[in-house]
Amino acid sequence: MLTPRQLFLRHQAQTSNFPLLLEIERAEGVWMYGPGGRRYLDLISGIGVSNVGHRHPRVLRAIQDQLDKYLHLMVYGELVQAPPAALAHALHQTLPAELDNVYFTNSGTEAVEGALKLAKRYTGRTELISCLNAYHGSTQGALSVTGSESFKRSFRPLLPDVRHIRYNDATDLAHITERTAAVIVETVQGEGGVRVPANGYLPQLRRRCDEVGALLILDEIQCGFGRTGTFWAFEQFGVVPDILLTAKGMGGGMPIGAFISRQEIMHSFKTDPILGHLTTFGGHPVSCAAALATLQVIQEEQLLAGVAEKAARFRRQLVHPAIRGVRGLGLLMAVEFDSFEVLKPIIDRALEHEGVLTDWFLFCDNSLRLAPPLTITDAEIDEACAALLRAVEHVTDSLV
Repeated sequence: MLTPRQLFLRHQAQTSNFPLLLEIERAEGVWMYGPGGRRYLDLISGIGVSNVGHRHPRVLRAIQDQLDKYLHLMVYGELVQAPPAALAHALHQTLPAELDNVYFTNSGTEAVEGALKLAKRYTGRTELISCLNAYHGSTQGALSVTGSESFKRSFRPLLPDVRHIRYNDATDLAHITERTAAVIVETVQGEGGVRVPANGYLPQLRRRCDEVGALLILDEIQCGFGRTGTFWAFEQFGVVPDILLTAKGMGGGMPIGAFISRQEIMHSFKTDPILGHLTTFGGHPVSCAAALATLQVIQEEQLLAGVAEKAARFRRQLVHPAIRGVRGLGLLMAVEFDSFEVLKPIIDRALEHEGVLTDWFLFCDNSLRLAPPLTITDAEIDEACAALLRAVEHVTDSLV
C-alpha cells in the first residue's frame, strides 16, 4: 500500500520541484503534528489563513452546527440562507457605513476577479492599474494585475490595458487618468516583502482616484481580519476604498473570500447583462458559518488588542548581526537577510532541526515571513525566536 507521501508525489499536481514534503496528521492552535507526534510551530498561518489558530473550538462548533442543517443548496444569490446573510451583516458592522454590499467567493483570487469585472462594468472604462511587486492571485485576471513579469510571461497574452505603477511613489499617481477604471493595491504589500504605505501615500492615491473618477480597490486578502492590529489595515491610514477584498484569514481555515462595495456599485451586476457575475459555491453555508465564528472570536476574545505587543516581542528578540532589519505592521512581518543564499538554509534548518515552519516572499526572497496566528502566546513567541536565532547562528557560523 502506498504511503501518503508516495501518493502525493505520484498523483497530486505539484507547484514546484521542491515541495516541503512535510506530512501533517493533525493541527491545533499554533502547532502542527506529524507522524510520531513531532510538532511544528507554525509561524506563517498557512500563508495568512489561520488568524485564530488551527481548529479553533468555536470555528469547529460553527462548522458542525451547520453540517447538521444543510450544505450546498443553490447557486449564489438565489436562496435566502442564514449563514451568508448573517456574515454579510457582521462584516458590514466592521466597516464604514457606505461599504454595505458583500459578494462572497471561494477564494481571494476569485474576489479579485469579481472586483475587476465590477470596476469595469460600473465605470465603463477598461484600464486597470496595479503596483509593481504586487501579488493578487494566479487566475488570468488576477495574474494580469500581479506586478511581477517573471510570474506572467509564460502565460501571456493576459488582460489588455493593464498598467503598473510603483508602490509608495506618489509621482506615479499621474498615470491614473480618466481612462482608468480602477487602481488595485494591497493596503500592505505582502509578497513584495511587507511594504507598509508611508508619507500619506494612500490618502494621495484616494484623492487621485476621486479626481479622475477611478475606483480604488484595496486588497486585504492577506492583511485583513486583524493581521495588522486593526480589523482592516486601511483603518490605520485614513482612507476608505470603493471595493474591499478579503479572504485567507476570513474563514478560520475554510475556503472563502469576498469583495465588498457600495450597493450602488454592486447593483451593476444585476443588469446588462442579468447575472453579470456568477459563482456556484460562493457563500457556501459551512464556510460562511466558519467565517462568522472567526470574526466573533477576533472580536470577543479581543485578539486585536494583543497584536502590537506580540509584534514588538518578536522585534525585541530577533536581533542578530545577520538580521538586517524587521519590517512590518502588526503580526505581518519580514525579517531581512543579505540574500536568499543566506536565508534559505536558515529556513531549512529551522524546520528540520527546530520544528519551526517559516517561509520567504515571492518577490522578496531575502526576507523571512513572520505571520503567526494572532492567538500565539508570549511563551510560544519566546520559543519561536530562540529557535530561529539558533538556526541563524548555526547557518551563519557555517558560512564563515
